[in-house]
Amino acid sequence: MAKESFDFISANKEYVFNTYGRSPVMLVEGAGLRVKDSNGKDYLDFIGGLAACPLGHAHPALVEAICKQAGKLIHVSNIFHIEPQIELARLLAENSFGDKAFFCNSGAEANEAAIKLARKFFSEKGAADRYHVITMQNSFHGRTLATLAATGQTKYREGFEPIMPGFSHVPFGDYPTLEEAVTETTAAIMIEPIQGEGGVRIPPANYLPKVRKLCDDRGVLLIFDEVQTGMGRTGKLFAYENFGIEPDIMTLAKGLAGGVPIGAMVATERVASAFKPGNHASTFGGNPLSSAAGVAVLKEILSNGFLDRVRIMGGYLRSQLEDVAAKHNCVKEVRGLGLMQALDLKIPGADLVTIMREAGVLVNCTSDTVIRFLPPLIVSGAEIDEMIIILDASLTKITG
Repeated sequence: MAKESFDFISANKEYVFNTYGRSPVMLVEGAGLRVKDSNGKDYLDFIGGLAACPLGHAHPALVEAICKQAGKLIHVSNIFHIEPQIELARLLAENSFGDKAFFCNSGAEANEAAIKLARKFFSEKGAADRYHVITMQNSFHGRTLATLAATGQTKYREGFEPIMPGFSHVPFGDYPTLEEAVTETTAAIMIEPIQGEGGVRIPPANYLPKVRKLCDDRGVLLIFDEVQTGMGRTGKLFAYENFGIEPDIMTLAKGLAGGVPIGAMVATERVASAFKPGNHASTFGGNPLSSAAGVAVLKEILSNGFLDRVRIMGGYLRSQLEDVAAKHNCVKEVRGLGLMQALDLKIPGADLVTIMREAGVLVNCTSDTVIRFLPPLIVSGAEIDEMIIILDASLTKITG
């Protein structure tokens, strides 16, 4: 059957697992913040692959790196040394708290690795009974069985019981409850510096420094899940830099390779040394193609002035969202940091997402009422203005 006569969107229902509530749109090409669907309609992308496209679409440096590496070597396996993987690990170590990196394919895999490393760290010390991991209510750490158990949202766990033991959840930002939850069996506290899927929730002032001190005082490891907040999203290379503290382990994915699948776990030497050959592995993790993409993305983000501009554009996006919020009673709150911003509505957000998409702007709704803005980090002031005009008109259309 000729491609032109084949209805891919209808065929999706027949051939692809029904695990996504997809928009009735198939995107086929893009450049920068602009994407085009199979009908030729253009959109301004403020989803950015759910924060996985920090350089937008078809960025020249990323395209060149991928094509160049594909022409040399795509995959071998971690039986061998991999040049771009080592280069990416070096860049991460030199620009973070960490000393070593382990590579995998996704955020969930990176979080699995972090959980395993925390347990192995204590096992190596002769304290195998320290296996318990405390996470936050409303958190999201992935969809594998272990990361589902770590995730503090019951809706993701329904139908997959019994849940893996060894995890408990406390309210995000409630330090006294967290302190009380730490016991002699606690290996780690795992936390998103800013909750992403949970609705772009910012921790209270001084909360994360107090968590760091608690971990130090009680001999507990601190794991930061920076799958969404890392790679410049908050205006710093990593979100922990905004809070003046460092974790023991950090997980990355999404924006690390600009949309090419990759995950990473970064840790201090003290903790990383618990993993020995054979303890953990990933066939595709850090392969030549994904690592070369990661090197290109990281070098671009680290280039002179890039993060300064992210902070400027993040502040501008925030101010424009606050101006819109002041005009519409249906907006409860604006919150976020850098180019990770959100409108929390008093009404469900699904209709607003649809109206904005029909008007040519792509945004995402999470936690039912939260409209999340995760544009590529290269977004311009003019593109923010264009989005804001459509957001304003769409809110007016909904509320009358």
